[in-house]
Amino acid sequence: MKKLLLSLACLFLVLFSITGQEEINIDLEKSEVKWKGSHLFSFGNHYGIVKLKSGGIIKTDGNLVGGSFTIDMNTIANTDGDYSEMLVDHLKNEDFFDVNQFPTATLKIKKIEKDQHPHQLNITADLTIKGITLPIEFQANNENPNKLLAKFIINRVLWGINFGSPSITNVQDNIISDAIQFEVAIITK
Repeated sequence: MKKLLLSLACLFLVLFSITGQEEINIDLEKSEVKWKGSHLFSFGNHYGIVKLKSGGIIKTDGNLVGGSFTIDMNTIANTDGDYSEMLVDHLKNEDFFDVNQFPTATLKIKKIEKDQHPHQLNITADLTIKGITLPIEFQANNENPNKLLAKFIINRVLWGINFGSPSITNVQDNIISDAIQFEVAIITK
C-alpha cells in the first residue's frame, strides 16, 4: 500500500512539473488601478486611483493562463483635485461603493485567448463589486513579460451603483455617467 501511495505521489509530482505551471505574485507598490468617472452633458470628469490589496498571475509554460486580484476599496483616491475629500467620502458611502460593507472588490481571470495582434490578449474575467459578480471582457497587452496593461469600461449600474444614474433615476442636475473607465497596470515581482 505504501508503494502504491508513493508511486501515485510521484506521478502527480511529475505531471504537475510537466505542465510548468507557475504562480507569480504581483508587485503591489508598482501595480496600479486608475479610474475615471464623468458627468453627462458637461465637461466634468473625475480621476483617481485605487490600490491592489493582493494578487497574482498564473503562467503555464511561460504563457499567461489566469490570475486573481483583490482591490482595497478603502484606498479610493481622487487625483484631479476637485472636491477631493468630499468626493472620496461620497464614493466610499452607500451611494456608490459602500466600503464599510464591501471593503474589497475582486477580479478573477477565467479565460485568456491570444489575439491576432502580437502581445494582445483577449481576457474574460469575473468582476465582483459590492458582492455582485459579473463577467467582463477586455483586451490586455503583455509585450513586457513582467507587465500586463489593460483598459476597460464597466456599466456601474450592473453592480448596483445607481446614484445619479440616468438609466435609473429622473435626475435633472448632476447626472453621472453609468460608465466607469479603468486603466490597469499589473507588474510582477
